[in-house]
Amino acid sequence: MSVFRRWFDPIRSRWFYQKPSRQEVLPTDKGLSIYLRLDDVYSYLAVQQLPQLHEILSEELKPLKVMISSQAAEPPNNMTAQEWQQYCLNDAKILARQHRFGYDEQPELPTAEAIQQAEVILRNTPLREEQFLYLLEDVFHMLWQQQYGKLKTLYAMASQQHQPQNFPERCFIDTPVAASYFEFADRKYHAVDDLLRLARRLKQQKLLTDNPIFLINHIEWREHIMSDAEELAEIHAMHPELDLYIALEDPISWLLLAYIKEELANYYNIQLRVYPLSYHGRDFFDWSLATRLSKRADVAFTPFCRPTQDAVLNIARLFYSIEDDEQRVDVMYDILKAVWSKGRDLSFAPHVNALQQSLQIEKLTEVDVSELLQQNDQQCYAKHQPDFPVLELRIAGQSYVFNSLYRVWMIESIFSHVLEQQYKQQTINDSSKM
Repeated sequence: MSVFRRWFDPIRSRWFYQKPSRQEVLPTDKGLSIYLRLDDVYSYLAVQQLPQLHEILSEELKPLKVMISSQAAEPPNNMTAQEWQQYCLNDAKILARQHRFGYDEQPELPTAEAIQQAEVILRNTPLREEQFLYLLEDVFHMLWQQQYGKLKTLYAMASQQHQPQNFPERCFIDTPVAASYFEFADRKYHAVDDLLRLARRLKQQKLLTDNPIFLINHIEWREHIMSDAEELAEIHAMHPELDLYIALEDPISWLLLAYIKEELANYYNIQLRVYPLSYHGRDFFDWSLATRLSKRADVAFTPFCRPTQDAVLNIARLFYSIEDDEQRVDVMYDILKAVWSKGRDLSFAPHVNALQQSLQIEKLTEVDVSELLQQNDQQCYAKHQPDFPVLELRIAGQSYVFNSLYRVWMIESIFSHVLEQQYKQQTINDSSKM
C-alpha cells in the first residue's frame, strides 16, 4: 500500500464515513420495479408480499412495475447451475418456515410447459394493479405447488378469450435475473433479504402510507428471541459450535465476526472458530451500505484501511502464530478491529510489529500461511454457498450451513427450532410411557 493511501484513507474515513451516508432523498421518477422469473423460487416468495406492498405505496410510486424475465443469470460464486438451484430451493424453505410464506415441503421446479402457460396467462390478462398482483401470486402458487390442472384451465381461458396486453407497468424482458430483486432509483434490493431495508428507505421518504408487516419473525440487531433462563441453559449444555469462513479484505466479514463475538458467542455459549480465506481482491462493495449495516449492528467500522494481498498474509501470519482456537478468535477480532476501525495498514511493517507486540505474540509462525489459507478456501468452496462470509453451525448432532451478514438471524432461529423439536420428542416419549 502506498504511503499516500496509508495516511489518506483514515483521514478520508473520518471525514466521509462517519457522516450519515444515506442519501436523504432518492429520485422517484422511475418508480419502483420488481424483477421476477417464473422459475425462480425467490420470485415465488416475493410475489406473496406484493399486494400488501402495493396497497401501502404512495400514489407517487404507483403502479408497481412488474418485470418478468425469461433469462436466468449465471450462478454466483462459480457455483454450477445444479448447486445454485439446490441452494435456492433449500434456502427458500428456510425463509418460508421463518416468515410463514406459502411453500411446498417438497419443492420442484415448474415444468417448461407450465412456465409457458403461466406466461401466456400473465401476458393476456386485462387485470391491472392490485387485481393483477393477486393473479400473479395465484399463478406462482399454481406453478410451485404443481397445481397444473388449475393452470391449464386458466391458460385455456386466457388463450381463447384474450389477446396479449400492453401495459407500461407489466413488461416481459430478456434481462438475465439470478434471483428476484426490487429496483428503486437505480439501486437494487434483494426481494426477500433486502425487503425491510427497502421498506425503511420508502418510509423515510414518506413513500409508504402505513407500517409494513412483511417478515413476521424478523430479529432486529442485538435483540434476542431467547431470554428464558432454562432455555438458555439448555442451549449452553448442547455446546453449539460455529465455524466462520471470512474474507479478510471484505468489510462484511469484520462486521459479522464482531457482531457474533460481541453479541452471540457468550450469550449462547457458542464455541467459535475462524477460518480466514485467501486474498481475492473482493473490491465490489457498497461502502455506504457497509457503513449503514455497521451502525445498525452497532459495530465500529471507521476509519478503514482495506487489506491488500500482503496485508492478508501478515494477518494470517499473526493469526496462525497462536495455537489455541479460542485465543485465535480473540486475536482475529483484535486484528480486524485495528484494521477496520483504527486504520492500521498491515502491509506496513511498523504497524505489523506494533500489533504483534500489543497481542503479545513473541514469535511469528514459520508455517506457509498461504497454503493454510488455500486449504480454508477449499473447505469453504465445499460448502457450496453463493456469498461470503460462510457460516457452519453445529448443534444437537445437526449441521447447518448458511452465508452473509443477512442470515445471522438464523443462528437464534436454529436454536429455537432445536429446542422446539426436543420438547416435541420429549412429549412423545412421555406419552408412550403412559
